[in-house]
Amino acid sequence: MSQSIFSLLKEKRFLPYFCTQACGAMNDNVYKNTLLLIVAFLLPQTSNSSLSSDVIINLAAALFILPFFLFSAHAGLIADKVEKSNLIKRLKLFELGIMCCAALAIWFQQVEVMLLLLFLMGTQSAYFGPVKYALLPQHLSKEQLVQGNALVELGTFVAILFGTLIAGVLIGLDNGTLFAACLVVSLACLGLFSAQFIPHASAANPNLKVKFQPFRQSVSVVKIAKQNKAVFLSILGISWFWFLGATYLTQFPNFAKVYLAAEPEVVSILLAIFSLGIGLGSLLCSKLSGSDIELGLVPIGSIGLTVFGLNLLISTPEHAYLTTQSAFDFIQNPDNWSVMVNLGLIGISGGLYIVPLYAMVQSRSDSKQLAQVIAANNILNALFMVMSALFAIVCLAVIELSIPQLFAVMAVLNALVALYIYQQVPEFTLRFMIWLLSHTMYRVKTSGLNHIPKSGAVVLAANHVSYVDALILAGACKRPVRFVMDKSISQMPGLKYFFKHAKVIPICSPKQDIATYNSAFEQIHQALNNDEVVCIFPEGRLTEDGELNEFRRGIELIIQRDPVPVVPIGLIGLWGSFFSHKDGHALTTKPKRFWSKISVNIAQPIPATQLNAADLQVKIQSILDAKEQVVSYA
Repeated sequence: MSQSIFSLLKEKRFLPYFCTQACGAMNDNVYKNTLLLIVAFLLPQTSNSSLSSDVIINLAAALFILPFFLFSAHAGLIADKVEKSNLIKRLKLFELGIMCCAALAIWFQQVEVMLLLLFLMGTQSAYFGPVKYALLPQHLSKEQLVQGNALVELGTFVAILFGTLIAGVLIGLDNGTLFAACLVVSLACLGLFSAQFIPHASAANPNLKVKFQPFRQSVSVVKIAKQNKAVFLSILGISWFWFLGATYLTQFPNFAKVYLAAEPEVVSILLAIFSLGIGLGSLLCSKLSGSDIELGLVPIGSIGLTVFGLNLLISTPEHAYLTTQSAFDFIQNPDNWSVMVNLGLIGISGGLYIVPLYAMVQSRSDSKQLAQVIAANNILNALFMVMSALFAIVCLAVIELSIPQLFAVMAVLNALVALYIYQQVPEFTLRFMIWLLSHTMYRVKTSGLNHIPKSGAVVLAANHVSYVDALILAGACKRPVRFVMDKSISQMPGLKYFFKHAKVIPICSPKQDIATYNSAFEQIHQALNNDEVVCIFPEGRLTEDGELNEFRRGIELIIQRDPVPVVPIGLIGLWGSFFSHKDGHALTTKPKRFWSKISVNIAQPIPATQLNAADLQVKIQSILDAKEQVVSYA
């Protein structure tokens, strides 16, 4: 992995935060699994509890998740109102108090007290969740959000894995409860210590009025999240992942016992493969995204969740084992390798899927309401996890599906959920097409990206070589781009729907349709007034000989009305491709030049006062002449 992915861990604005949240995630799982293991293995011996083990195990799951319904909305309001680093310190101090009490309860195996403390830990986690994710955009730039979220997801799932495994090891030791009691207090102390170094993060909305009204506030924060359709559907996508993940994690014990004839240690192997897969997928997402929030990876992740989920059904051994498999036997047996591979690939797909969604929620929400949006996310996550348990009960007990069949049903449902979300927010599909084009069909190198302003209105002007010029430029530019496109292209069957949702501006000559012509310039004016990026192809049509056509005066009319900088761009390497007019009309010749090298060369902006169509053409021609030989990069 690239060193840059981990470079944030060297920075004081991120490392203390990372350690604090990782310690919290590990402590939650050490304590929760210690409770469950005490109930499963020690409770029958001590008989200290009046409750049966089955009741306690299910009650524990409910008590930990209940606070997310009760307190997430209130937590989001508080996180928006107060300074965030101090809030985290107070929450970690609260955690330390809970864990000191928990240590005594573990030592004396007081299960009822441990259940109460588990509810309090769930409460602490519910209040920590909104501030945890709302703080990231204040300490990281937009370009670092994907890396930050990838590391957080990696740290969280590795912490969950180690917390679960360590609890199992400790309870199996003599005086294991003593070691577990010491560990939960130690982790709380480490979390509180690292929290002292989290930099100041000012209140997003200090004038916000906060009252404790759980139901009303929960409805309110969900309504706030729904104000931005793309953000809300991203939250639904995240919640669906937790629905899916909770189903897998819950079924691992019986899946290993019944279908793999495995000993309990194999459950830990399955958990490790799944969790590490998500961590690796998160890192891979950061690697593939670079400094951008690459939404095109979300469909790739969802495809993987479906394909490898179905493969898990196919790869599950059909024959019954005569003897129980130990962990060593399980790993050695070739029949199990496909199960492990598919489970790991499901985890990797999950990492690719969830990291961009978290980054999108953080980057596109109103900063004054971000913590409340995160609270809505936590509420819906909790709801979907409860629904996953009910759904699994119906499938397994009522419909009488097998666990592998349940996994296959989840894979099919994942495809349906993905299709719904991508139909509602075509941006995901568009970014997916752009990512595939620029990473599989072509090798795209971009130079001069820093010449495109990070904010404010700007016009991009490029030569027009092929039908995929807009997609190549959209993939290169880190800001959303409004493309001015010939009306006939924007109305192409199959693409019309996507162009509409990409907010393409159709244009034609005034002789063809004066209304469309005038509407195009009005839309360009509105976009520039909204500080958007507008891209035009001044030639007005695709080149038929590989050379620049004469630039039309449309660019001058745009700049006269809205005097914004114009960034010249030269596209090299697309002439001769399947999408260009070389050797015949585009899209009618034999596909060729796939995986060829494409160069996007961006020059310094031209001030509006110095711009005219003829000089702009000379400038872009000079870019093409200067770069023609440089396209043979390694």
